[in-house]
Amino acid sequence: LPPQTSLQQVRCVASSAGGPWLALKTYIEEIDPIAAKTKGYCNLDGEDCVVDPEPSADKVSKKRAAARRVGTTYAYDFIGLLATATLASWQQRVAELEAAGAEIPEIPDVADLLVAKEILFDEEDDEFGVSTKNEREVGTNDVGMLAWDCIFKTPEYSQGRRVVLIANDVTYQSGSFGVKEDDFFAKVSNFAAVNKIPRVYLSSNSGARIGLVDALKSEIGVQWIDEKNPNAGFEYLYLTPEQLETLPQGCVEVNDVNDKGHHEITAIIGAGDQVSDGIGVENLRGSGTIAGVTSRAYRETFTLSYVTGRSVGIGAYLVRLGQRVIQMKKGPMILTGYQALNKLLGKSVYTSQDQLGGPQIMVPNGVTHKVVEDDFEGVRAILHWLSFVPDAPNKKSTYIQPALLPPHADPIDRPVTNKPPAVLSDYDVRQMLDDKIGGGFFDKGSFVESLAGWGKTVVTGRARLGGIPFGVIAVETRTVEAVIPADPANAASRESILPQAGGVWYPDSAAKTAQALEDFNNGEHLPVMIFANWRGFSGGTRDMYHEVLKFGARIVDALTVYSRPVFVYLPPNAELRGGAWVVIDPTINPNGMMEMYADPLSRGGILEPPGIVEVKFRDNERKNLARRLDPEIPGLDHDAADQRLHTIAPAYLQVATEFADLHDRAGRMKAKGVIREIVSWEDSRKYFYWRAKRRLAIDALVFSIIEAYSDSMSFAQALDIVQSFCAENELDWNDDKAIAEYIEANQDQASHLIARAKKRAILDEFKQLVDQADADIIAQAKAML
Repeated sequence: LPPQTSLQQVRCVASSAGGPWLALKTYIEEIDPIAAKTKGYCNLDGEDCVVDPEPSADKVSKKRAAARRVGTTYAYDFIGLLATATLASWQQRVAELEAAGAEIPEIPDVADLLVAKEILFDEEDDEFGVSTKNEREVGTNDVGMLAWDCIFKTPEYSQGRRVVLIANDVTYQSGSFGVKEDDFFAKVSNFAAVNKIPRVYLSSNSGARIGLVDALKSEIGVQWIDEKNPNAGFEYLYLTPEQLETLPQGCVEVNDVNDKGHHEITAIIGAGDQVSDGIGVENLRGSGTIAGVTSRAYRETFTLSYVTGRSVGIGAYLVRLGQRVIQMKKGPMILTGYQALNKLLGKSVYTSQDQLGGPQIMVPNGVTHKVVEDDFEGVRAILHWLSFVPDAPNKKSTYIQPALLPPHADPIDRPVTNKPPAVLSDYDVRQMLDDKIGGGFFDKGSFVESLAGWGKTVVTGRARLGGIPFGVIAVETRTVEAVIPADPANAASRESILPQAGGVWYPDSAAKTAQALEDFNNGEHLPVMIFANWRGFSGGTRDMYHEVLKFGARIVDALTVYSRPVFVYLPPNAELRGGAWVVIDPTINPNGMMEMYADPLSRGGILEPPGIVEVKFRDNERKNLARRLDPEIPGLDHDAADQRLHTIAPAYLQVATEFADLHDRAGRMKAKGVIREIVSWEDSRKYFYWRAKRRLAIDALVFSIIEAYSDSMSFAQALDIVQSFCAENELDWNDDKAIAEYIEANQDQASHLIARAKKRAILDEFKQLVDQADADIIAQAKAML
């Protein structure tokens, strides 16, 4: 410090007590020169002095405490948690890049990692009825639903991406859904869906709001059957004419005054301030509205729900209708409370809400995708999921931006060394996908499994290949168990444990496959890798009864409308048989989004070789083969020849099985055109990276051209235009790497191609109008021009 510089002692306090998350305040300590003790704290201007810079408990602190009592975090504090989680994601990414010796990107300023503007009702906004124009202090909300329009600067989107966050305020009427809450939720959801902004819902509530018109409790009269014996019952409730005159118009429906001077009450409605929040069917109407809004939002944008506390009734339905669910360990999803069920049953059967909708129920039944221990882990899971989602999720022409991992962080051209063994019974397919040490198919450490506790013969999740986010579907080859819990309400009920063989689709795993495809396609728009290794569907009586056929058909439905590339790949020692092939055959998708590949060691066919031999290479044919090939049989008499045939029958059964197996090899699949290419497992990572990158680049151009023609052009016609563009630039249509690199390096030419398509579309439309117009209209048009 320069000479004669005086030092000033200050105190910095980071506190959330005032509302905002960890707001920083700096105070100058005013020292008593005699006692040498601090006598006050002032701001840097020497004003606004206080005795204690540590704020005492206020209304916000009380709300935080109330939220903690029900096992969740105060809704406003999730903004701070998300900001902290965003910083943690940057720190993790930097550590990964440093370990790989890669270039470290510039981390945004901490204050800019998350900018959240609260969304409020806005009567002046004619389109949505909500906006971020106005502000209010934390904790002053008069509605139990909150929302924010957020800009996150994440490692994948360092320039920022928008996310709409909706949350129940559990400290306001227990987070229940009234008329205003439903209206606000619907308007914010519509705002997110129309603008194609990912919508995240933080759920902690007590369901639809219930109540009574309390103002009438002190007014009603009772006409008893026997006034001296109330237990004999009553005839009706009533109001006197004098009472009726003092009540708001329309608050009750009554009969005309009777001979006792009573207006018998036939319906209590409530009016004005008596039912400002809604108390009954009006809330159910609102619940129905937001249920429909949420269902549509799933198809229109990316939806994700985090169950941070108990979610009841419509709260639970909203979570399910948004499809993708993260559940906190202590956040049950229920339709009604366990106490109400016990009362209905007339005995104490259930002891907690977890028995009805805790993770032990919602994970095995496929509602919950992921379980977390606490809210910080929950918000990190939200951000991780969003890292796989494109910034504009439902614009087909939007190229999916890869994750911010340079290729040399996990080299794309490295061989895939973790190879499935010939005997798959003890093999964990997750090791094939990502063994966490850089030997699996996907980028090291990038695979995140979802729906792990449901439909266990199928493994689903998300991963990255060379930084490109992918949806993943693979096959569990080991025998697993499906556990069906006992129902405490039924004394005769017992827990059931059902073994399920690996490599087979059961009703639950078929439904899981379809659900995963729908999630990948709706809002996420991920390319998909399906590592096919199914012997077929389980077609026994129980599984047919449990709708395995319906769920298998649902897989076809999902693939028919899939809008991103789907790569079906048979890895080494895998087999794809019968109906399992049918439901994932590439011809299902009309726009050519599906492609099938096979490793040289894979197999595909209708029946397994031992089965087809019993039908198409029977014992007599095998004996004829033996008589033709065996050198000893021609010299033997009949009995000896029969004995010889019996002795060598096992060997010729193996020969016949091998003969049948040769029909199932990848060479025949390629020759018959049912697969696009034979790809070895060792080279698959590099091959599919460039294939995916090329498909995404080409498809982005194709969809842009289709949009230019207002969706009147077919996918095949638009693809022909792009193919001509590649030919004009002397690109080999079969060279994935060359095409991907050229389009990436020549975005100006790609933009020019789209601009030409738009001009051509306008000219075609004009020509069509002219062709349909009569002479007078053409003459008028020429005069105008």
